[in-house]
Parts: sequence; structure tokens; C-alpha cells
Amino acid sequence: MNVLFLLKIKNDVKYLYDDNSVRQGLETMRIHGYTAIPVISRNGDYVGAISEGDFLWHILDENAAGIKSQEHCRVGDIVRKDYMPPVSVSATAEELIERATNQNFVPVVDDRNKFIGIVTRRDIIRYFVENSGNKG
Repeated sequence: MNVLFLLKIKNDVKYLYDDNSVRQGLETMRIHGYTAIPVISRNGDYVGAISEGDFLWHILDENAAGIKSQEHCRVGDIVRKDYMPPVSVSATAEELIERATNQNFVPVVDDRNKFIGIVTRRDIIRYFVENSGNKG
């Protein structure tokens, strides 16, 4: 199984920039119904991923009264860099499956750590279901 075969390319994936405000991040996640989303830098480097829980803990830690108060803080300030680690575009099927067992999507980077897209757990499962009958 080739990672590129299952890849949802960057242009088809929602993500946040690390310089987006926390407010922008929350609004994006709410609009799209996501529980986690990739975070990249403006030059395309994969920074990490951020979850609803990360936003919640940040707001509680800040003792924030409203969403407007979150315009000064940046997503990059609260993103967990060790959350949802990426795989290389040349990752093996085993590496991809290992990551997908612990996260709903697997970020994929090229050899320069540039974010190129994601592979979802659903697409991995679908691939194996569709191809399981071919092994006779």
C-alpha cells in the first residue's frame, strides 16, 4: 500500500495556520464539525495538530470570559507538537496503520517536513475491505 494512493491532498484538507488566532481556530473547527485539525506554518511546515480539548484547556487556563478575548492568542501558542505526529510520504503500510490505530487521521509530510495532506483511518479501512477479496 502506497501512502500517496490514500492521500487527501493539502488542497482538499482543512487546516489551521500557526498564526491564526484561537478564535479563528475555534470557528473553523465548529463550522466544519472537526474534533482535531492539522496546524501548519505559513511556509507549509507541519507544526502539529490541535484538538477541541486543547482549546478548552487553553480557555480554562486563561480564565477567558468570551470568544472575543481569544483574538490575541495564536494557535501556535497552544498546539501540541507531539499530538498526531506525521508520517513521511515514503512511510510503510505498517507505519501508517500504527499511527491510524491511535488517531483519526495521519498527517503526511514530504522529505522537507512540508505538509502535503492526510490519510484518514476511514480510507485505510476502506482500502483493506475493498482489497481483502483480491488475495484469494
